[in-house]
Amino acid sequence: MDTAFTDKDTYQDIFDPEGYLNTYYNPKSGILVVDGFLNFALKKLHEAFATRGIKGKTLIDIGHGPTIYQDLSACESFDEIIGADYTDRNREYYERSLRNEPGTFDWTDAIQKVCDIEGKGTSVEDKKKKLKTTVKKTLKCDVLKSNPLEPLVLPKVDCVMSLGCLECACSNLDTYRNVLKNVSFLLKIGGYIILTEILNCSSYLSGGKRFSCLVLTEDFMRSAISETGFEIIDLEVIYRKYDKNQYELCNHDSSLFVLARKIKDV
Repeated sequence: MDTAFTDKDTYQDIFDPEGYLNTYYNPKSGILVVDGFLNFALKKLHEAFATRGIKGKTLIDIGHGPTIYQDLSACESFDEIIGADYTDRNREYYERSLRNEPGTFDWTDAIQKVCDIEGKGTSVEDKKKKLKTTVKKTLKCDVLKSNPLEPLVLPKVDCVMSLGCLECACSNLDTYRNVLKNVSFLLKIGGYIILTEILNCSSYLSGGKRFSCLVLTEDFMRSAISETGFEIIDLEVIYRKYDKNQYELCNHDSSLFVLARKIKDV
């Protein structure tokens, strides 16, 4: 199902964090829970940080939206995490979730899953505290700019992560290539980028509103990442079983995880 391109100002005006979380991450019915993506992402993030040893001083989490699950493994491997998102509402919700404020989404199941994967006997409460102390702030971010954090110019960082964001920010494949270059601007040579994207998706429903999504394929992602000066270390795709009702909400047929190392500026 196609829909007109949803620009960044529309996200600023109408994107509803709670509606999105309930549709996609509800522990029992969330689309990205039921189709296996959340468990897949938690496992791959643990592999990247704990098994492959990706670590350093600073990680920037770009386009975090209202979710915090993506930082649960990263907070054990980096001195600080800086969040970054375009919409004021998402940044506010992200900060409220880090503070575990009443009324915010309950991530207990995901946190417990990460604690179990890590196998260190860490409690959910201890993980929440670790996350809260490691995430230092969240900044306004526009990935369509050559420096996404403009007007700020930060020192180049060790890792940039963006989960399920860039395909929503781009109206065409050329723009996506440029956005990868823009994100790479934040990263030092030898640093790492971690991406997840949903593939072959044209739109998704959230909070009763339909938003556009750039149709991406595995082949395109491989070429775009390599052409942007990265060496792919790990790329894995998981496929989704067809379910008519869920496809009407979001019509992706698979999800992709990429870990790549920046070897040059382009």
